Amino acid sequence: MTPPHEDALRQQQPEHDYEFRDALIAGLTSTPKRIPSKYFYDGAGSKLFEQICALPEYYPTRTELALLRRHVSEITALFGADVEIVEFGAGAIEKIRPLLDVAERPLAYIPVDISGPYLRSVAAKLDAEYPDLLVRPVVADFTQSLPDTIFSDGARRIGFFPGSTIGNFEPHEAVQFLRQTAQLVRGGGLLIGVDLVKDPAILHAAYNDDIGVTAAFNKNLLVRANREGLANFDPSRFTHYAFYNPVAQRIEMYLMSSTAQRVTIAGRTLRFAEGEAIHTEWSQKYTVEGFRSLAASAGFNPRAVWCDSERLFSIHWLEAV
Repeated sequence: MTPPHEDALRQQQPEHDYEFRDALIAGLTSTPKRIPSKYFYDGAGSKLFEQICALPEYYPTRTELALLRRHVSEITALFGADVEIVEFGAGAIEKIRPLLDVAERPLAYIPVDISGPYLRSVAAKLDAEYPDLLVRPVVADFTQSLPDTIFSDGARRIGFFPGSTIGNFEPHEAVQFLRQTAQLVRGGGLLIGVDLVKDPAILHAAYNDDIGVTAAFNKNLLVRANREGLANFDPSRFTHYAFYNPVAQRIEMYLMSSTAQRVTIAGRTLRFAEGEAIHTEWSQKYTVEGFRSLAASAGFNPRAVWCDSERLFSIHWLEAV
């Protein structure tokens, strides 16, 4: 469906080609080199991430989905009736379905994502499955402030942020995102998935799968730059590297240059030393109390928490008063 307030929303939509180009130049001329993780999710990257979610090593998706299904009645009772649900970084639709199936008279579902084609395909599926639900996709960078106009006037607002994507932010960035979200959904709340601190061996396996899908997902940043005519990377000369940092309590992910080489990026020639790394992502892990404290510092009132029996993953309900 075509979203209302189209002119206002179009102003919020990023110029992806220019943004990615500028991010490549800025990140790869910095020390250390980096590419922001939000650029993983073009069409190809989104499909690779769906494959990652189905891997046996990757516990977060199936664990979170099981929690949602098990506690959906409790969760939607906290939502209340006649709500509009905005999902930040909308991905596969399996997680929103249980909520839409049980919530009392949901008025609208507003998926927000940076990948326009992928987002529109997801929205079209839900539009067909829920003919009485207004589906309003918004192509935008959800880490930036979103306008109130994505909601209808007077509707109770519910935020949905699954997948522990909050872990991709540095702690101060997480507080900033939560603070702006608390303002956006004021009078309602935020349902958010948060990955927990656990055995490092479990974490290592989740980000280093045996068949190399995560490596392909990581390298897709380079493939994307080539595909969009921005660079001439040879992805075979870079190695996926991910490890758990127990002091910082996060997974750190890099692309490491396997040889000394030169790469042309947006007309500039950059040197990569053998063993030099490009930082592409980190995934912060939290304790339950640590995350509740973080949410409270951002202006939320932490309420219910649901965890699996192995305490691999948690789902938090945060009230925005």
